[in-house]
Amino acid sequence: MTRPHDPFRRGQLAIAALFLSLGFQYATWAARIPAIKTDLDLSAAEVGVLLMAAGVGAAVSFPAVAWLMRRMGSRRLALLSQLGLALLLLALAAAPNYPVALLVMCADGVLVGCLNVAMNAQGAALETRYERNTMARLHAVFSAGSLLAALLASGMTAATGSVPAHFGVAVVLLAALGLTARTGLLDENAPADAGTTADATAPADAPAPAEPEPVRRRWTVPSRLTLWMCCAMVFGTVAEGAMNDWSALYLKDIAEASAELAPLGIAVVSGMMVVARLFADGWRGRWGDGRVVLLGSTVAAAGLAVALLSGGVAPALAGFACMGLGIAAVTPCVYAAAARQGSDALTLVAAMGTTGLLAGPPLIGFIAGASNLAWGMGAVAASAGAVALCSTRISWTAPASVGQSEASPA
Repeated sequence: MTRPHDPFRRGQLAIAALFLSLGFQYATWAARIPAIKTDLDLSAAEVGVLLMAAGVGAAVSFPAVAWLMRRMGSRRLALLSQLGLALLLLALAAAPNYPVALLVMCADGVLVGCLNVAMNAQGAALETRYERNTMARLHAVFSAGSLLAALLASGMTAATGSVPAHFGVAVVLLAALGLTARTGLLDENAPADAGTTADATAPADAPAPAEPEPVRRRWTVPSRLTLWMCCAMVFGTVAEGAMNDWSALYLKDIAEASAELAPLGIAVVSGMMVVARLFADGWRGRWGDGRVVLLGSTVAAAGLAVALLSGGVAPALAGFACMGLGIAAVTPCVYAAAARQGSDALTLVAAMGTTGLLAGPPLIGFIAGASNLAWGMGAVAASAGAVALCSTRISWTAPASVGQSEASPA
């Protein structure tokens, strides 16, 4: 039984607040894309460009994120980017026209890139310091944030059509999460290094940290293994992000669901991802990361493909559930594998994950603009299938005991 004042638990809860914040902020504006589309009078292609702006921001932020991680550390970077993302919701709600909305989304992509790298560095360091498995559960909290945002969006849509009112409530909740995160984040001197565990403020009852690696000042050429991890991460986050960004529109425009029911597409995906990630650490320990990723991504691809061929609201929700269940363990497993390769691999894979999460959905929009959204969602199923192929090229570790960290101290 974990003690209430256990330092591992304190760190886990603080880092979980960051994961919850990112999932909540992201799904909050994603769930209101239909309203934003209507308010700004956008076409499907213009919505795709709007989402692409976030992806561009994430992509161009990659060199800056590596620099900021060295200068500020993951703790400060995470807290500042979490605050910035909350404020950007208000800016998006107040955007008077399409160009301003594009600038806001570009800034959103930059801050998402910062928070994604920083919070995963915190999670990897926590696993290493206390030799306990937690990454899958942290990612479950990210999905829980998306689920909470989807339910809030559905309720606010039924109560009022005001996007500013909805986003104002969301900002209050994000502020509370930011205050929670401040209480237990790790203070790392070399935060980008998954193997770095030195901390002058470490609790007295914490295990003795391993000897830290020197902070690297130059970016090294990624290995072939790291590149395959990047590919798996990109395709996995394309699928995950597209389900958040396009499921509401698919239900409304293709499956002809009601306005109140449409946001529940995100809720189904996020809910299944929460459940899967709560059990994913056990699956990883029993079957190994490679088999979990391979089988899960295959279920996601096949389930969504069958749903799209069947048509209708019920099959769509069933297909979304398969996608959430199958794709859930991809990012935790790949992040854990990247952390074992060192700081450079972790930062690169995290950056590629952010890019896929934000740049992938606009590509689906371009496909939808050229044909229709059903074909766009077909590309999502294909992305999940690509994850399965990439997983066969990654050297995964042997299954670890449940409750133990997948990565040993450096």
